[in-house]
Amino acid sequence: MIDEQAKIPFTAHLEELRHRLIVCFIAVGIGFVLSYGFKEKLFQILTRPLISLMQTGDKIIFTGLPEAFFTYLKVAFLSGIMLAVPVILYQFWMFVVPGLYDKERRLLVPIVFLSSFFFIAGSLFGYFIVFPFGFKFFLGFASETIQPLPSMREYLSFSAKLLLAFGLVFELPLVLTFLAKLGLVSVDFLKKSRKYALLLFFIFSAILTPPDVVTQIMMAFPLMVLYEISIIGARIFGKKKPDNESDSD
Repeated sequence: MIDEQAKIPFTAHLEELRHRLIVCFIAVGIGFVLSYGFKEKLFQILTRPLISLMQTGDKIIFTGLPEAFFTYLKVAFLSGIMLAVPVILYQFWMFVVPGLYDKERRLLVPIVFLSSFFFIAGSLFGYFIVFPFGFKFFLGFASETIQPLPSMREYLSFSAKLLLAFGLVFELPLVLTFLAKLGLVSVDFLKKSRKYALLLFFIFSAILTPPDVVTQIMMAFPLMVLYEISIIGARIFGKKKPDNESDSD
């Protein structure tokens, strides 16, 4: 199977990639159209964690005339991405699958399902757990002479970044388990790499989250838990060593 794939010209892979990207764009576009009719409601739901912590009478503002319009467009686009996640992940794994053996291709359906599940779980974790703590921290700088005036554009940029970031990092157990299934990583390797992984998690969290310790820890800690889950998944589903190789060890 892999030998046959090696004979496929590079241009054919580019053509397949282009086709799959087009399908993803169409899926996001359909999600955008479906979401646009509910843009105000979606933005209201998105801002609920912040609104619940603001003082009575405080509001989210917009500082430019077209800001509200474009913010609603971006909200619908973000919702479109969320709705298209199963299609996007399916196209991604289908692009990877041709290089796998037939027995490995059977994992496609559960992988797509689990990928979607982990992505949504990560986004919900960010929304229900991280947002309240993060917003409470930022609003804590308010005083009698300092009043927070969050704008629609800034809030959307901030929240969208965190939602997508947490959705992606929650894919870690699935990715590492899949690599272990292919024999590219082992349980021993993952165990020995714990301390390096921990350092990378905090660096990664510092890049993706706002510059405050609270949200950085709230991303790094789940990553540590997910890494341990990855080790369990690699032990259960990882590629087993041949008996003679195990004996030699």
